[in-house]
Amino acid sequence: MAKSNFIKDFTAFISRGNAIDMAVGIIVGSVMTSVVNSLVKDVIMPPIGVLVGGIDFSDWKIALGFGTDATINIGVFLNTVISFLITMFAIFLIVRLVAKAKAKKPATTHACPYCQSTISNAATKCPYCCSSVEPVETAAAEESDLARGLHSVTKLAAGGLKKVKKIAKTKK
Repeated sequence: MAKSNFIKDFTAFISRGNAIDMAVGIIVGSVMTSVVNSLVKDVIMPPIGVLVGGIDFSDWKIALGFGTDATINIGVFLNTVISFLITMFAIFLIVRLVAKAKAKKPATTHACPYCQSTISNAATKCPYCCSSVEPVETAAAEESDLARGLHSVTKLAAGGLKKVKKIAKTKK
């Protein structure tokens, strides 16, 4: 009996959206790590090395001496910091794109003019101070920046396609 509860609980845990989203995020993050590391090591650092005199940053080391081969690898650390900054910038761009892709929802609440409590736009009486209030009309949801951009690109492409068709007809 306890075994079926365990399986039932495990299934509920796995099927929850948060666990799956987290797993996908970790997998994507691990894949992106290799891409970003390659971008830094193979694409960004060589030109920077050329700008500073052909020096490969990964070779920057400080020998500790004391009869050992121990070194402080400053170049490797610098590559890691640059990789971190590039990763953070990429995440910033993705989050910004997702934020622009979301439709802007109108406010569904407003402040009561008497007690300043937050009440629904449809309310005719404040639930906090019991004052009669006028309902506020809720605006329609605004189209996202991304959707507006796609519509304008579609219109532009349609206009260009009409011109291409006219040119093709005149050449025949």
